[in-house]
Amino acid sequence: MRLRLRAAVQALLADPSIAGQSDVAKLASVVLLAKSRAPKGHEDDSVTSIWVAELGRWMGVGESTVHRRVLAPLRASDGLHTEEVRDEQGYPTGLRCLVMPLWRARKRGGPRHPLALGKAELATLLHLCEALFGHGWTPKDKAPTPPGLLAGRKGKGAATDRLGLLLMVLHTPASGWLPLCGGSVKKAEKKHGRGAVTLARLLGCSPAGARKVLDRLTQDGVVARPARGTVTRMSGRGRVRLLPVAQAYGRFLEVVQAPGNVFSARPGSAGGDLGPAGTAGALGTPGICGAEDTGDAEIQERPDSAEHHAHHASVVTSVGSPQLDCGFSGEGRGGEGRRPERACVREDQAADGGTAVSESGSPVAEGGPLRGEKPEKSSVDERHGQRAAGAGAVGRPKAGSWDKAQQQRRVGLPDDLGLRVALGPVAWLWGRLSGWQQDQVEAAAKVELVCLKGLLAVPGGAPRLLAARLTDRLEETGGESLVSRPYGWLTRRGLVQRQACSDRRCDDGIRLDTGTPCETCGNVIHIRRARRAKAAAEIDRELPGLSDGERRRVLEDRLRGQASREAENLVRWREQDRAEEARREAARAAMQERAEQERRAAAAADAVRRALVCEECGQERAAGLCETCGHRRQTEALIVEAGLVAAAGSADPADSAAVAAVAAGVRAAVERAISQAWDEFLAITDPADLEAAGPQATKDAAAYNAFFVAQSAAEQHRQDALAALSRTEEAEAEAERAYTTEQGRPWFEHNPGGADAIAAATKAADAARERAAEYLLTVRLDQLREQAPSPTATAPAAPWADRLAELAARPLDDATTRAVIA
Repeated sequence: MRLRLRAAVQALLADPSIAGQSDVAKLASVVLLAKSRAPKGHEDDSVTSIWVAELGRWMGVGESTVHRRVLAPLRASDGLHTEEVRDEQGYPTGLRCLVMPLWRARKRGGPRHPLALGKAELATLLHLCEALFGHGWTPKDKAPTPPGLLAGRKGKGAATDRLGLLLMVLHTPASGWLPLCGGSVKKAEKKHGRGAVTLARLLGCSPAGARKVLDRLTQDGVVARPARGTVTRMSGRGRVRLLPVAQAYGRFLEVVQAPGNVFSARPGSAGGDLGPAGTAGALGTPGICGAEDTGDAEIQERPDSAEHHAHHASVVTSVGSPQLDCGFSGEGRGGEGRRPERACVREDQAADGGTAVSESGSPVAEGGPLRGEKPEKSSVDERHGQRAAGAGAVGRPKAGSWDKAQQQRRVGLPDDLGLRVALGPVAWLWGRLSGWQQDQVEAAAKVELVCLKGLLAVPGGAPRLLAARLTDRLEETGGESLVSRPYGWLTRRGLVQRQACSDRRCDDGIRLDTGTPCETCGNVIHIRRARRAKAAAEIDRELPGLSDGERRRVLEDRLRGQASREAENLVRWREQDRAEEARREAARAAMQERAEQERRAAAAADAVRRALVCEECGQERAAGLCETCGHRRQTEALIVEAGLVAAAGSADPADSAAVAAVAAGVRAAVERAISQAWDEFLAITDPADLEAAGPQATKDAAAYNAFFVAQSAAEQHRQDALAALSRTEEAEAEAERAYTTEQGRPWFEHNPGGADAIAAATKAADAARERAAEYLLTVRLDQLREQAPSPTATAPAAPWADRLAELAARPLDDATTRAVIA
């Protein structure tokens, strides 16, 4: 299936109408091919229905990019025919696309054409695209489709990354190792690596561009680029591995830097006794690799006709238990990967027959059992057990001297997975550090990981980014073997971020979050060049005839003076910023203090208000008005408001007698409703409960009942008034104008008598009628309130001497009784 899909995608991209297009157009053609239907003999089998926005989400670009860089170029080259689908009202609802290479292949290519894919093959290609870069969606009645590996990559370069990953997956066998191009490589391409050259041939771009694609895919965690280990512990030839492919087939191997070798990885096309049991098939990719599959081989970098020599690779530790039964040299050396002991090592034993070796014994054999002997416990296990016991008891003791520090150091990297990934490129330098130095480097690496985690949008990429930084630093130095002081190199050069500008995401002129060149650095360089050119032009204009050396000296003096003035300005601006920040802090503290004082004053005023007695009944701690008296006031206000609303809807505001009659009728009706509601309440309530609650509870219930009835009556009278005012001449005229206006809209001018136009005009007329009724009610209420007589002065409250008899007859509750007794 992989070979079939690879042939189809290559045939599509090699079509003359698509071959010269951009990567986003090529990826769009592949997506449309995957979403097409299997041929069934109909004319529209090759037509794909899609939305422009959805097509952009497949490629990680916007709608404007799809129109400008996909649809327009493909239409111009006759690679794509499109038809816009519109609804009844003329709005676009979709796009029907016909991929012309697919249509020509189905019409004239025959069943053996690479693009003549069946239903199962098209479904597999679509599922592959969904797993790699699908944007993910949740159907209503189906299982959700999760986002693909590159769903988060959007914007510039997103389509190129997705197309490159798809092509590499289609060219990668089950082992996950991408077959690299063989033969000689141009000198200008060697610096980018054979993996970048391979991807460049797949994408049809330059090796420099392909290397950027590999860098971004490595940061996203879908590609690993380990290097072959060498005897000198320096990086060897690079390899490219598709991690999702290896994980999908369960063949994921973890590359571990170790001093020895287990078996030799060699090209799959090597002959002789190094050949695997079954050699790959005959299908190949021209210009990329000769053999299709290499079995368990990791890399294939030479053409089939080249002669190979067995070379040893770095140690590879499998997740499972590898079966090394292929006759590799050094197969029986054990898990440590060391060299076999000498034949005379048995003769170097001590005279007592113990396991100790003499001074002339091989240093490689030290620390392990000799051949044919079975000691109870090896010295290596004893050392591991002692170190684990010491660490578990009291932890790592502090180093008192260099010798003690050397004894406390750890051979392997820290147990944390993130630190192991980040410090993997400097594993050899880690082994040369003392215990205290290892702790310091580990702490510095953790700090850098926290900083990188805050700068990256994609979680989990900080360890890989720090490992890439250490790899670049080692390339600048020339390799681990040239680092004479590992601790100083790691803490001052390897782990430190080198910002070339003021942007926190800049590291050596590269953006940490995107991996692209830093725009701020480019702006700084552009400004400096412009400044230098301006200064040179001024010197040529002011001081003509200077020699080259004198002109250079004057130019440097002027630039130096300008840089000095800018530094002084920067210092002054920073001082101003600090002063402004201090002023803001002082203002913020003063504002907080003022808010706290206002809060305390409001709390004190509220406590005083709560301690006031009721103005009407004299109840203590009633905040000036108890609940019963408050309900009574609100009931009276609602009755008056209901009378005014009823008069505004049914009487002439200028006729005071009619207004008074309507208000009196409303008051009488509300009072009857209040009395009837109270009688119904007493009918359904047990008198014993009322007596147990006390007279005050009965008064509170009666007041709330009256308030509830008055509120309902006021709302009902308001609805009746609005209904009456909506039938007036003013409201009808406003509704007619709104109906005519809505019917004359531009989108209804061709069919003003249609169902849609009538419905919209009717809705607008109803809304206008309601607004007119609201306006008329507001105007009439204002007029009635102005004509109403001024409220009479409130009668003075009766003196306490006249009210004592009434208060004395009130029964005392438990709290009041206890207070009087006390």
